[in-house]
Amino acid sequence: MPTIERKQTNQRMSQIVIHGDTVYLAGQVGEAHHNVADQTRDALSRVDALLKEAGSTRQHLLQTTIWLADMADFEAMNAVWDAWIPAGHAPARACGEAKLADPRLLVEVIVCAAKE
Repeated sequence: MPTIERKQTNQRMSQIVIHGDTVYLAGQVGEAHHNVADQTRDALSRVDALLKEAGSTRQHLLQTTIWLADMADFEAMNAVWDAWIPAGHAPARACGEAKLADPRLLVEVIVCAAKE
């Protein structure tokens, strides 16, 4: 049975959980004072850094869930997403509207990936 490895862990959560060859990341957000495009760039940059630490990359994404505070921001978020995701490597994805933990947050990105 594969072991479970946790990184950047505190009492409440781990930023990275690795089980076998699968990497699970906690939801990532951007700087709260930015617009949705900038927050999306920040969040995806954090995803990149966490994936690297876990031994993976965006080319190995399996599934993504994106929460928007307002679905009116769907196109602006997707413009950033489409530029970030490598051609031919789009994961299974869901996107919905949700009240996020801080009202200044506009987007949260949650991903699962395979290890390299």
